[in-house]
Amino acid sequence: MILDRIDNFKNYVSVNPYFAKVLDFLQNCNLQELPLGRNEICGEFVFANVVEAKPKSKEEAPIEIHRKYIDVHVPLSGDEVIGYTPLTELPFADFSEADDAALYPASLQARDYFNVKRGEFAIMFPQDGHAPAITDKPLKKIIIKVAMP
Repeated sequence: MILDRIDNFKNYVSVNPYFAKVLDFLQNCNLQELPLGRNEICGEFVFANVVEAKPKSKEEAPIEIHRKYIDVHVPLSGDEVIGYTPLTELPFADFSEADDAALYPASLQARDYFNVKRGEFAIMFPQDGHAPAITDKPLKKIIIKVAMP
């Protein structure tokens, strides 16, 4: 898991061969003007989902994991809280290959919580269970999906 300012994303391009595409997208796109839904960046290797998340509490936020994609969370309209639990501390859950996701029941609380402010990003790797979009008001955000090499 990585939490940092968008201005510092350049420091992470060596982590994944597709992160250079993410950097280009973050630097050269008007993020506030992106339409809701899927926005193509590099086919199935890198794409951005723009969503409007409804308010939810920590108790309502399910933990999720992915295997094929890394998530880069970028809040646009306000701050976001994300729950975090290492995969090694999570019980077995049915995994949907089609959705590249396993969802845990919201009754399973995350181990830790952190704030992601506007102008920041959080990167979640396959070993990072995460409960995103915890907020007390609607939140427009981007989830950039980056293929694992």
